[in-house]
Amino acid sequence: MARKYFGTDGVRSEVGQFPITPDFVMKLGCAFGRILMQSGKHHQPTVIIGKDTRISGYMLETALVAGFAAAGVNVLQTGPLPTPAIAYLTRAFRLDGGVMISASHNRYSDNGIKFFAEGGVKLSDEMELAIEAELEKEMHTLSSAQLGRARRISGADDRYIEFCKSTFPSNMDLRGLKLVVDTANGAGYHTAPKVFHELGAEVIAIGNEPNGFNINDKVGATYTKTLQAAVLQNDADYGIALDGDGDRLMMVDKHGVVYDGDKLIYVIAKARATQGLSFGGVVGTVMSNLAMEKALNGRGIEFARAKVGDRYVLEQLHERAWLIGGEASGHILCMDKHNTGDGTISALQVLAALNILGQDLHAAIDWQPYPQTMINVRIQKGQDWQTASQEVLAQVETELGERGRVVLRASGTEPVVRVMVEAEQAVLAEQCANRLADTIRAA
Repeated sequence: MARKYFGTDGVRSEVGQFPITPDFVMKLGCAFGRILMQSGKHHQPTVIIGKDTRISGYMLETALVAGFAAAGVNVLQTGPLPTPAIAYLTRAFRLDGGVMISASHNRYSDNGIKFFAEGGVKLSDEMELAIEAELEKEMHTLSSAQLGRARRISGADDRYIEFCKSTFPSNMDLRGLKLVVDTANGAGYHTAPKVFHELGAEVIAIGNEPNGFNINDKVGATYTKTLQAAVLQNDADYGIALDGDGDRLMMVDKHGVVYDGDKLIYVIAKARATQGLSFGGVVGTVMSNLAMEKALNGRGIEFARAKVGDRYVLEQLHERAWLIGGEASGHILCMDKHNTGDGTISALQVLAALNILGQDLHAAIDWQPYPQTMINVRIQKGQDWQTASQEVLAQVETELGERGRVVLRASGTEPVVRVMVEAEQAVLAEQCANRLADTIRAA
């Protein structure tokens, strides 16, 4: 059954536009709360709420608290923390659920609600459908004697910092490294720099002055130019860029070269294979570069593709009992370290891998990616872009043959179609992608 409100990563839209309105978010919290109350446990459920640095977080947090309290659920509030921190704390505190208020890499005027189930795992499709079914019912408030309570907690950031540090090999440190850490003026602004500093690195923090409006604004994992310039200016060894909610990672080497998720995943897998560690294989997505797949296979490492979205990568990792996966966009999963993508932890795994390999990033990547052209085409709700592009898609696929591949998919978080063409020659990829994008626009 298709979900009405949930996309690939929670519920998200422009603030003030349905469904990210105070009244709906209150109902959303109440609906999740009622599901938890019906779970048959012999205690009053408790959830934890975190948020990024968007100005709208204050409003939406209050709405969520009201909804949970109306359903009889207690709430712990942390203030700004990365999404993976909320997943960790949900598990560490043995809570019944967690909620992150964030629109991740989107602009400040958007926001979203991400849920975690018990254990800090993403909600199952069944749970999301159950919440949507509750939303169709009239909202009811329990009697005063049954209402939930809310309180702010302190020290949650310190617990998360220690957790991140615990994922780094105990026989290693970061002494001698100069790192520029860009936290996108987002949720990791006060945690990520401390993690690297406390492990011994000299840290230059940028994108760490959030004001409610500047999250992801020409900083962070989706805009690496600022980080590249800072690395060169400070003669740093590496640059580390997170996105607004701290679950994505991009890195920059001392020459200002950017390394995306595909390359960073490869480095982690290569180091583990070198050590002879068993991790099963690597799960990427339909967008993962073909050259990466061939390079992994050349090292005897299996590779599988999932649909785009870290939840689908996660599903395949669970199904195959593998440990490493992720996306070129910077979502990286190391399942023996955390049960969700975490930009800070992923950076630590890359730095540890480079130490094991005795190489820098440039030397560790022993393959060249096939050129890819990606175009986001904005569409109207209900637009039949698939039928409109069918003929041109067939022509492009025939033209590419074995020299490349095409991926067309609708975004799960925005009203756009993502056009990706990968080919041996950049010119061919660009020409084919533009033909497809123009066809969808014309529709």
